Amino acid sequence: MIYLPTLMAILCVAMTTYATRVMGYLLLKNRRLSTQQKKLLQITPGCVLISVIAPYFATQHMADFIAIILTTFVAMRFALLPTVIISIVSTALLRMVLTGS
Repeated sequence: MIYLPTLMAILCVAMTTYATRVMGYLLLKNRRLSTQQKKLLQITPGCVLISVIAPYFATQHMADFIAIILTTFVAMRFALLPTVIISIVSTALLRMVLTGS
């Protein structure tokens, strides 16, 4: 079973990441943006996600480390929603398999 605080943290990160994307467009929907500004808005949620999960690079938990690598690979190839879903599922499965909890 997934540890409840971990599940809550994952859900909060997912909501925060999604909110940064939505709020950027809602606040700027009536303005003309340059191509560079649009690209910046598209990568902001990924930056938020990385800033939240980056501290796990320093941990000694192999499941988390593998999940970070997998999430990075998925984020380079897919949109935000599939990346979030795959990262949540992979982290949960890897923790169950590698730590037995």
